[in-house]
Amino acid sequence: MSLKRNVVPFVSVDHMLKLILSIGVERFMLELAEFIEADLRRWNEFEKSVRLASHSHGGVIELMPTSDGESYSFKYVNGHPDNARSGRQTVTAFGVLAEVGSGYPVLLSEMTILTALRTAATSALAASRLAPADADCMALIGNGAQAEFQALAFKALLGVRRLRLFDIDRSASLKCVRNLAHLGFDMTVCGSVGECLEGASLVTTITADKRRATVLTDNLVGEGVHINAVGGDCPGKTELHPDILKRSDIFLEYAPQTRVEGECQQLPPDHPVTELWRVVVGDAPGRTSARQITIFDSVGFAIEDFSALRYVRRLLQDRPFYEELDLLADPDDPRDLFGMILRAGAAVPPV
Repeated sequence: MSLKRNVVPFVSVDHMLKLILSIGVERFMLELAEFIEADLRRWNEFEKSVRLASHSHGGVIELMPTSDGESYSFKYVNGHPDNARSGRQTVTAFGVLAEVGSGYPVLLSEMTILTALRTAATSALAASRLAPADADCMALIGNGAQAEFQALAFKALLGVRRLRLFDIDRSASLKCVRNLAHLGFDMTVCGSVGECLEGASLVTTITADKRRATVLTDNLVGEGVHINAVGGDCPGKTELHPDILKRSDIFLEYAPQTRVEGECQQLPPDHPVTELWRVVVGDAPGRTSARQITIFDSVGFAIEDFSALRYVRRLLQDRPFYEELDLLADPDDPRDLFGMILRAGAAVPPV
């Protein structure tokens, strides 16, 4: 990828689809998880902050920034559950990767699809440290836009091939069955959460309602399971009964953010939790016994977006799936920005 300094590569939705299909969804997940893991291993090099959120009655708009001192990234992302009623996505996003030294952006990309991929890759990466040994059956509760990504990530990283599906809208489960029909899964559509959990040692909850909900009640969760709690990702939105949290070992991305946005918002602020990066580098244990209940309280964190943008930029080095965007004014004399307007005016014939 060789560009003029005033041109920024832009990955559109169409380009992202072609980029993913050029290497395959599961390989994309595997390699993306490797980039995320590599950045978690250098956790202390990053600037970290909770995301800047603007909440409204209908949803939330957020900015998620981070930097490792050499590169900087941010993601714009929204969450509007009611969008589905008008045929819109509940979550959309785009992101920027930039050079810290010059401040110039080096990549602008759609991140609606990329966020779905990185969310699932992070879930599976966490489960690779926390799930019971030889877990091969996952209960997938909430079968909306993220569901297939979660299934494929767990298949790619953990070899999960049996899925038990439940959604209050049965058509969402049937949509999953259609989309995953030829991708190596044994799927069962269930009529209740309790039925969905039967025989599953992995549980992913990924519902969309922006409210305190009890998707999993304490009596339904037995020993030895790993819960991948993805849907509770903003203040006032939860999926698990607090009693489940109290008898589980909780792992999360960035404690100051998750204690406000995740399932942990239901617990006292001093309740013990473990950040995932500590497990990845070996500073803290993951699963320690067959009877242990582990929870990955996933809300999404800026370093994962940084990793995803870094991975896409690497892929573009030998793939033509971007366009050159004339985004940056770059006059011959950096002090003469107004001169660009004068020269452009001289080139335009009078009306």
